[in-house]
Amino acid sequence: MEISQVLATKFNIKPVHSQNLINLIDEGCTIPFIARYRKEMHGSCDDQTIREFADSLLYLRNLNTRKQEVTKLLDEQGNLTPELQKSIDEAITLTEIEDIYRPFRPKRKTRASVAIAAGLQGLADAILKQDNDDLVGLATPFINEEKGINSAQEALQGASDIIAEIVADDPNARKKLRTVYWPRAIIATEWKEDKDEKKVYENYKDFRQVIKFIPAHRILAFNRGEKEGALKVDLTLDRSGYTKVFDTLMREFVKGEAKEYLPEFDANSKVKMPKSIDFSTLDSKQFVAQAVLDGYMRLLAPSLEREFRNELTDKANEQSIKMFEVNLQPLLMQPPLKNKVIMAVDPAYRTGCKIAVIDANGNVLDKGVVYPTPPQNKIEEAISDLSALIIRYGVDAIAVGNGTASKEAEIFVTKLIKSVGRPVQYAMVNESGASVYSASKLGAKEFPQYDVSIRSAISIARRLQDPLAELIKIDPKSLGVGQYQHDMPQKRLGEVLDGVVENSVNTVGVDLNTASVPLLTHISGLNASIASEIEKFRDKNKGFVSREQLKEVPKLGEKAYEQCAGFLRIPNARNILDNTAVHPESYPAVRKLLAHFKLTEQDIIQGNIASLPQKIESEGAKKVAEICGIGEPTLIDIVAELLKPGRDVRDSLPQPVLRSELLGLEDLTVGMDLDGVVRNVIDFGAFVDVGVHTDGMVHLSEISDTFIKHPSEVLTVGDRIKVRVIGVDLKKQRLSLSIKQVQ
Repeated sequence: MEISQVLATKFNIKPVHSQNLINLIDEGCTIPFIARYRKEMHGSCDDQTIREFADSLLYLRNLNTRKQEVTKLLDEQGNLTPELQKSIDEAITLTEIEDIYRPFRPKRKTRASVAIAAGLQGLADAILKQDNDDLVGLATPFINEEKGINSAQEALQGASDIIAEIVADDPNARKKLRTVYWPRAIIATEWKEDKDEKKVYENYKDFRQVIKFIPAHRILAFNRGEKEGALKVDLTLDRSGYTKVFDTLMREFVKGEAKEYLPEFDANSKVKMPKSIDFSTLDSKQFVAQAVLDGYMRLLAPSLEREFRNELTDKANEQSIKMFEVNLQPLLMQPPLKNKVIMAVDPAYRTGCKIAVIDANGNVLDKGVVYPTPPQNKIEEAISDLSALIIRYGVDAIAVGNGTASKEAEIFVTKLIKSVGRPVQYAMVNESGASVYSASKLGAKEFPQYDVSIRSAISIARRLQDPLAELIKIDPKSLGVGQYQHDMPQKRLGEVLDGVVENSVNTVGVDLNTASVPLLTHISGLNASIASEIEKFRDKNKGFVSREQLKEVPKLGEKAYEQCAGFLRIPNARNILDNTAVHPESYPAVRKLLAHFKLTEQDIIQGNIASLPQKIESEGAKKVAEICGIGEPTLIDIVAELLKPGRDVRDSLPQPVLRSELLGLEDLTVGMDLDGVVRNVIDFGAFVDVGVHTDGMVHLSEISDTFIKHPSEVLTVGDRIKVRVIGVDLKKQRLSLSIKQVQ
């Protein structure tokens, strides 16, 4: 199998681009570096495509390895034939390879293996030919009391067991049955009320649905309910499905008209299995048909059901992981609240609300505890204390954590804002994972002088100030941006989310002179050890003045420099290009570009190059790129950076929503139109913050007038949208919203 060509076809890219991607990955280049600085080599694929390409490359290499292993095993067994070798060579999935090897795989003791040990393989082979209907005559020579075969009936039973296993292991039959099974298989659930005190799974009391139509979140719900003992889950077929399955199998193994040998069904459309069979009354075709039925019901069906359940779970997991990925990216890419002094309020009841004040650079100015929430309810005292802090430090915004007691804290903050003599606004901040950070080694290292509760408040303040810089300190699985996170394969979830973090950090870039070690660790080509060396170097030398100095950092070799340099920024650097995403390898090209159009670096600094894109267009981008010795995609990227050196890509996104007043759920009525911000996107809808304590739910059916399969097709975390209230449930504290009704 030519892997490069297979991947080129799969991703619809040129073969040369496919091979280049393989080479770059094998050289140890990171995905962000490949996506940003090697566009000409892969045809400007985005980072997501390259990650999927890398996953597929790994799969195909594992497939090739398994092919070699199976070939070697079959050869050692003496079972390798030209036909099997051809099947192995043509297999395109690991499932196909395992099907080929299944009949030859060493098995534990089975009814068939016992029969084979008793010498009945020859009888089974003779009956499978279906050219002799004297079954008793065929079986008599195989009677052997020493081997436990005391009669023709017992010999025929053993032969039937062997044929049943042949049917179950036959790769061609399994392949055909998968095609038949998939569009017809049904998941049926049975609710065990006594195991489900909270009635979480009551909706699945008597549930039946064809598997190909079941959404991912429902599969995960079934799995969890089954694990908790609240649901019994079966994969089954209806009568027409069973008929199609058996018709397929009979055509595969029984000579003659398949319909003659189809099984009977009971009143509930269940297959009627005979309790015992008098083999002497059957001809060879009937015998094989009964063995096929037994092989399917006893061996093949359970195997296929496990396979399909696993496949459904794998697909559901991938869909759920995809939602984590889709939601995490915009969460990390939320615009920072720059040049603001921020006060954080980390709500609690008995232990009080923890307070932290940070300056515009994230440094802690003050901290404390107030008790405006029950049971103390010291509201006036808290207003007095916090008003003093707001005036003393010039607080611009208050970040309120959305955890326990957040509703009471939010009500208190609106009173505080009204009473203080300074314009202040507040924002609700998702505090998922803040407690994880505060109790971590990193939290203790950053703030050894504070206890965990104050560290948590600092984290909440910094999340509003610079979400990306703060959130990367926390395991992304703890950020609450999906469903069933604890049910996911943790290794795969971690890999995908780490990829999102890596992409986000490198898309934004970091200030080389202020970035924390955790932030630097996510930069392309760097690790924790090199990041620590960078921190030591800048402390010793009072900061970096050029990217070139990175080459002096211990442990940072040429390859690491190549991978990381373009993503590290130095504001006020000697060279203006050091504060852009232009890679140092392209600096000569920039000089050629400027010289060609009679411009200087001073023109970049003074913003005198606004006409550069028009000049390039009039002369022809291809020609200009050739003059500069670079490709057109790199030329386009360079020009974008020269126009806005030091830009933060997040600045073009909607700014954080700040408020000064609070609406309650009781203030809302059906028909009201509100502004909202998408907080989470899930398989069946989205949660939207409309300024009340409870996020509203927009069901999939209320998102768009046009058909969409998934909310993520039109919504992402952080989107600002208009919604209409379509339901308010004060008792359950639920709010139902619609987007399409506003449209």
